[in-house]
Amino acid sequence: MTTQDDIQTRGEALVAAALAKDAKAAHRHTDFFVFGRIIDEGISYWERAVEAGDIWSHYTLARYRKIRGDRQAADALYRAVAEYDAGCAYGLGVLLREDGKTEEAAEWLRKGWENGRHLDCKIELGKIMAAEGRCAEASAFLMSKVDLGDIAVYRWSRLFDSFEEVFDRVAAALDIAEADEDGPAALAAVRELFELDRHFADYPGLVPRADALYRRGSALSAEAGMYYAMFLTETGEEGWPDAVELLLRAREAGVGQAASLLGVKCEQRGELAEAERAHRLAVEEGEEAPKWNLGMLCMRLGRYDEAERWFREFGEDDQDAVQQLARIAVLREGGPRAADEPDYRQLPGLREAAESGDAEAGYAYASMLNDWRGKNARYLIPWMAPAARAGNTDAAYDVARLYEVLRRFTDRDTWHRVAAEGGDRHSCHHMGWLSDHHRDYQESERWYVRAAELGSRLDSMIAGKLMVQRQAYAEAEPYLRRAWEEGDDNDKFRTETAGYYGVALRHLGRPEDAVDLLELAADRWEDDVLPLYDPDNLDLHARMIRPEEELEALDEQLEEEPEEEDGRE
Repeated sequence: MTTQDDIQTRGEALVAAALAKDAKAAHRHTDFFVFGRIIDEGISYWERAVEAGDIWSHYTLARYRKIRGDRQAADALYRAVAEYDAGCAYGLGVLLREDGKTEEAAEWLRKGWENGRHLDCKIELGKIMAAEGRCAEASAFLMSKVDLGDIAVYRWSRLFDSFEEVFDRVAAALDIAEADEDGPAALAAVRELFELDRHFADYPGLVPRADALYRRGSALSAEAGMYYAMFLTETGEEGWPDAVELLLRAREAGVGQAASLLGVKCEQRGELAEAERAHRLAVEEGEEAPKWNLGMLCMRLGRYDEAERWFREFGEDDQDAVQQLARIAVLREGGPRAADEPDYRQLPGLREAAESGDAEAGYAYASMLNDWRGKNARYLIPWMAPAARAGNTDAAYDVARLYEVLRRFTDRDTWHRVAAEGGDRHSCHHMGWLSDHHRDYQESERWYVRAAELGSRLDSMIAGKLMVQRQAYAEAEPYLRRAWEEGDDNDKFRTETAGYYGVALRHLGRPEDAVDLLELAADRWEDDVLPLYDPDNLDLHARMIRPEEELEALDEQLEEEPEEEDGRE
């Protein structure tokens, strides 16, 4: 176990190595803190080593400043030595790219590659090129001057080549379809663009090229136009008017689901009159699902007679429809709405207030519409963000979740930090996970403790687990006790709780209390716990307890205890 004397000795050795310009020794002493998972203790020594000019300390301290939320300090630390250190050029480039400063990020990454042959700089620069739509250039750059050990570039080069292959294949197919005026062929070509759907968020430069191909396909096929409309609504807000026009044209051409899709899209944006018209058109064309949508819409607007009619038409034998009919009966009698049941009659007033500058009204407006799992994230964020910026913790959490849907992870983490600092336990859990992901386990533990104190039983278990892993058994006991006593056999983390709680009790001198817990953990660990974690995460598995070994040690401990005398001679 690392002692305070060990920490001081290695810390002073780090500073001395920095002053002596012994980079290898400074790196070695830094590893003592990093791999020993004692970042808190290392920070003051890295600060002194930075003052002495040690480059590795610049890099390490910058990394942990960033992880812990001080991006400005991280920028300054990286920037101070990035001109002549490829690792810090890489760190600075990534930081700038995450902050949307792509041009400057590319400059630093290029310096890191050209001056230091830092492979990660090369890969990140290639990703920036691809994100700008320069996929062929990115692939060629990655494959230039490739050495034997540069295998990591192949994955990215192949990915960017695959983008080009899709675009070339679709363009060639559309050339033939246009020559033959063949709508079905155009539709088939456009469908191949679906392969790119999951990449648009990470590589927005693909969007204009896909847009041009969708536009060509939609000129020949109304159904291709429907897919073009979906593409427009999922890649930006500015294409909404065109999406509406495309869906109406597809509906007029007899494309099934076009009117229903328009209704859903309008409802997600709070355009309820337009949504109702579209749902009704879909029903007139023989679709059944929009009857459900109309029932829900009318119920949310307080038009209970109409809602009841639509649910009955949807299917009186349908269990969900029966539940909604029962709900309508309750609402007719003046019963309260459920907490998650929106009253759309409030939307116009909320929107008007929001447009007049009422941030809380904007959040309420967006919250009422946010029941499509982020499908309308781009539309909702501008309505929610003012309240989040004004200090509304719930709004900050919701904005973070919406940014996650959009794969804007830096923005997600920024808003989770805001919400966590404001006391949101779910965001505290996220910050714990994020710190753990970056192997800053002390910071991770602090966030999980905070989440536990805000009422999260899962985080109580995780906090206790981290304490056991650093052998702080007395600190861990109350957290693990709470997770165990308040849980039940249906808990996903029941077996894991038993294991860590049992270990804590064994080391606290309570072996009898630990027996059943460790027996359960040893019996169920392989089935219940190991599948929850990545088998390739060697660091995680190295920190994990081994219940069978703990149980063996417990048995030995019990055997060594002297038998109590019964008082008889």
